[in-house]
Amino acid sequence: MSKETLKKSVTTIEALAIVVGMIIGSGIFLKPAIVLGHAGSQWMSIFAWVAGGVITLASALTVAEIAAAIPKSGGLYTYLEELYGGVFGFLLGWVQTVISYPASVAALAIAFATYSGYFLPMGGFVQKLVAVGILLFILLMNVLSTKYGGIIQMVATAGKLVPVIGIIAVGLASGDAPGFAGISSGATAAGFGAAVLGTLWAYDGWIGVTNMAGEIRNSARTLPRVILGGVLFVMVVYVLFNLAIFRALPFEAIVNSKTPGADAADALFGNGGGAFITAGIIVSVLGALNGYLMTAARVPQAMGEQGQVPFSRVLGAVHPKFKTPANALIFQAALAVLYIFSGTFDTLTDLLVFVLWIFFTMGVFGVFLLRRRQKTEAGRYRVPLYPITPLVGVIGGGYIIVSTIMAEPARSFIGIGITLIGLPVYYYMAGKRKRQAGV
Repeated sequence: MSKETLKKSVTTIEALAIVVGMIIGSGIFLKPAIVLGHAGSQWMSIFAWVAGGVITLASALTVAEIAAAIPKSGGLYTYLEELYGGVFGFLLGWVQTVISYPASVAALAIAFATYSGYFLPMGGFVQKLVAVGILLFILLMNVLSTKYGGIIQMVATAGKLVPVIGIIAVGLASGDAPGFAGISSGATAAGFGAAVLGTLWAYDGWIGVTNMAGEIRNSARTLPRVILGGVLFVMVVYVLFNLAIFRALPFEAIVNSKTPGADAADALFGNGGGAFITAGIIVSVLGALNGYLMTAARVPQAMGEQGQVPFSRVLGAVHPKFKTPANALIFQAALAVLYIFSGTFDTLTDLLVFVLWIFFTMGVFGVFLLRRRQKTEAGRYRVPLYPITPLVGVIGGGYIIVSTIMAEPARSFIGIGITLIGLPVYYYMAGKRKRQAGV
């Protein structure tokens, strides 16, 4: 079936919830200690969060122009295909469909079960069953209706913000600021760079909403708004959250903490703080899980429509009654269940970090190609401060690529190898399409 059979049911608020919900996961509660440790001082830590936010915002402002010009489902996969050629789009879609998205979904499902163990202790196997159970529930809701997935996303996003806003409000209102009283080690260029790198992982995930462009009402106008609004909102929340932690915990306690968010909650709300923040993490992970599964399915569905993958008719089909990419959703969930029971999800996602950032940086750079090839329609969104803004995004992406390959060269090249395995599939399917067309 054609893309037009997908129901345009995603509202602006639901799209905004996808952006915020996919960015804010467990990272906000765990990363402050890592960033502060690398930055070496309190204000350099805050500056690192701002710098990471600026790089992310520059990328978001840039990709928003591409999204407005190419308002099609598939997101970055579709943009790369149109701007760089079929093989580049396919390779990204290949690693997203087979490994990246389902492995991320598996990791989030396991995280949900792990944090749930705070309230209901469970063994390893039971933990996996709980992970599969919550995944199947999210799958069912998204198969029945994209609207159900959108409602879950809005509720989970609102729920995850409750503990975050609570810590910010109580922390900033506190008269004490023990976190600013500690002795900092001073910032170095390498340390600050590592701190910014840590924040960029916490800002990741916003581009997933572009996968659903074909189902967002008036997507050419809506996507730029929700991408920019969502990223800017998260940037402000992250900075305020870190300032609140500095008002709740001493400097050394933050640096040495594995769970600074929970420790800050304990300090601000008493012994119940840990339960409060853990509940917040559970809701955060639930929202991220729903967002990732919802957006993940749109890539194989778009590839299936174009006949680029085996079983394209099945994966590209839209359910005749529910108007959802049901088969693609089930396929992604099935792979995720496989990764849950095999325990390989963390290894697989780590292997592909380098590759995914190559594709992401290509996507940001793509705005230069877009402007050379297309005349901008009157009234259509354009990235501000061009070409400075996209260059900031490209430089930020390039920094991650170089840092990753220097830190883990073997893992980076293994990731490239996994990606290139998709080439035989691409050329086989391209030849099959030619034969069917009688060329």
